[in-house]
Amino acid sequence: MAFCHTVRGERFTFPDLRDLLAKSNEPKSGDQLAGIAARSERERAAAKFALADVPLSVIVDKPVIDPDSDDVSRLILDALDRPAFAPLAAMTVGEFREHLLVATPDTLTALGRAVTPEVAAAVAKLMGNKDLVTVASRIRNVTRCRNTLGERGVFGVRVQPNHPTDDLPGILLAAAEGLSFGCGD
Repeated sequence: MAFCHTVRGERFTFPDLRDLLAKSNEPKSGDQLAGIAARSERERAAAKFALADVPLSVIVDKPVIDPDSDDVSRLILDALDRPAFAPLAAMTVGEFREHLLVATPDTLTALGRAVTPEVAAAVAKLMGNKDLVTVASRIRNVTRCRNTLGERGVFGVRVQPNHPTDDLPGILLAAAEGLSFGCGD
C-alpha cells in the first residue's frame, strides 16, 4: 500500500509503511548511513503529513516486521488488547496525537495494552518534545530500587555519554557535563 502527499507542488510517494515511518523520522546519522532517511526537509514534511492520515488499524494490521517470521512481533500482536484498541482503530495517527494531548491520566493508563510499539512510534514522529513531555507528564509509573522514580515532581535523568567517533575525551567531557548538572546513576 503506497502513501503519498504533495508539498509545494512536489508529490512524494512512499511505497510502504516501513518507508513512510523511516522518512518521517527526525534527521539521524544512522538513518542517513543506511539510506533510509528523507532526502530533504520537504520530503520529511510530506512523510509526516502522509503519516498523519494513516489509520491506526493499518499500522496494527500490517506490521512493519512480519509476525510470522519474528517472535517479538508475534508476542506484541498477541498481547494487544483488541477490545481496548477497537475505539482507536478508525483514528488516524494525527487524530490519535490530538487525543493523547487532551487525554486524562486514567485514559492514558487504559491505553497501555491497546497501543503497539509501531503505533507509539508513528504518533511520536508527529509530536515535538513539548507534546511528548505533556503527555508523558500525565503518566505515573513509579519504580523503586535504590531510589524512587516516577513520582510527581521528580525529574529523573540518566547520563549516558556517547560520541559519534568514540573519542574518549569527548565521552569524558559529556560525562563530566552531566555530572556537573547533578545527574547520574
